[in-house]
Amino acid sequence: MDVAELADGLFRVLATGDPALTLDVVHKDFCNREAAVAPPACALPGPAGTLASGAWMRYAFSDLRFPVLGVARNDDQVWVRLRMQGRHTGAFVRFRDGALDQAVPPTGREIDYEQIHVLDVRDGKVVGHEAVRDDITMLGQLGVFPPAPPTALRMLAWRVTGRAARAAAQVTAEAAEAAASLKG
Repeated sequence: MDVAELADGLFRVLATGDPALTLDVVHKDFCNREAAVAPPACALPGPAGTLASGAWMRYAFSDLRFPVLGVARNDDQVWVRLRMQGRHTGAFVRFRDGALDQAVPPTGREIDYEQIHVLDVRDGKVVGHEAVRDDITMLGQLGVFPPAPPTALRMLAWRVTGRAARAAAQVTAEAAEAAASLKG
């Protein structure tokens, strides 16, 4: 695969959770520098962490897709400009230091916003990932920023009733299960 095909493959993995494709495009030493806000399994090196990251995103967003708008590359790096699109049908849970930071209850709203990803390539596979995302636009599309009163009240209710913690535990388990699926 050339570097553009590797990049496309990585985002298809995130959208689909395809383990075979993950092994084809993700290096065993893969490092996702964006995993700090995700469940702990997303920080695992290699294909396992990539599968966990996809499970985390698909938990929150159904019909997840990443249409590519442009690609620039050299021999060992790819820059991908794309849109992240989907429908917010599950809790979007963000973590800090491995613990629940914020849970946005499902809104049913569509997200559609731009991102730029920098992928390092080695031995014909993706070995590193960094992103520049317009998260403020995404949070605005969900009604979180600026805070829409109904969304803020639902988030507070989820926190107080324990639904946020249960969602965090569920997505953490699903991400860990996705990561472990390669060992089976």
